[in-house]
Amino acid sequence: MSQHVLPPEPMTNEAIASRLTNLAKKKIRDGLIKKKNLVYLELNGCSGNIISLLNGQNPDFEYTMNSMVNILYSNSLMASEGEQAIQRLMNALDEDYILAVEGAVALKNNGLYNIIGRWKGEPLTGLKAAKMLGEKASQILAVGACATHGGVSAAKPNLSESVGLQTILPEKKMIKLPGCPVQPDWFLGTLAHLLLYGEPETDNLGRPLMFYSTLIHDRCPRRPFFDRGIFAEKLGDKTCLFKLGCRGPVTRIDCPTRQWNGHVNWPIGANTPCIGCAQFGFPDAMAPFISYDTTRVVKNE
Repeated sequence: MSQHVLPPEPMTNEAIASRLTNLAKKKIRDGLIKKKNLVYLELNGCSGNIISLLNGQNPDFEYTMNSMVNILYSNSLMASEGEQAIQRLMNALDEDYILAVEGAVALKNNGLYNIIGRWKGEPLTGLKAAKMLGEKASQILAVGACATHGGVSAAKPNLSESVGLQTILPEKKMIKLPGCPVQPDWFLGTLAHLLLYGEPETDNLGRPLMFYSTLIHDRCPRRPFFDRGIFAEKLGDKTCLFKLGCRGPVTRIDCPTRQWNGHVNWPIGANTPCIGCAQFGFPDAMAPFISYDTTRVVKNE
């Protein structure tokens, strides 16, 4: 477990990302710290994480990213294409960089189920790119469920033989940000912490404790209904959703206080049970997402 901790001043959970990114940007402007290079690699997935990140507000993703890092490569965000884009990726290997990876690593047919481009006339697989870049990265962020443990890409029957990033880089330490998708603050706050203080304090699964320390259940505004045994019988009921299959009691993340889409709402606020997308094992271990069987037990990790 990393020993680096947040600065001692009081900081509410939902304000962490904004405070960290604002401080990082100020110190960069003042010349106290330097921007770092970032390679953002998209592998086998739906691009849901990059879409989520682009929706970030306070901190704003585009402005904050450009203010804190030099983006050397991004499948979705760069203007270059074809071998010119892959050339930029190869050039990054000669520099110091942070590697952020979203999507799982497809192993089937030596990685040919996920090709990110062509290099010197040959297909460049996500498997090869992840190994090559991961070995030389100064820090690694696994962004979203597919990158942290395989996620939806590795769900049964997993025809592409997809795995999480750690499987192909077993000796490399990485910070894991599970979620389907990742909330923009989790990524930007972690990135800012890397620039300011180094690696954040993590749990035994590699998750930053500043975001992943507390069960949804413990901060859910519907917790009083659970304690009194008042449970929803159908979707739309305003009471506790536990008996409809809510995974809040086993999912460690700060959705109740942080919320989504500009910090305005979250699944339970929209009358749908938590499906545990930020928990290792999602989706298979969290399925079925809606259930009337209250005897089923889900392991809490």
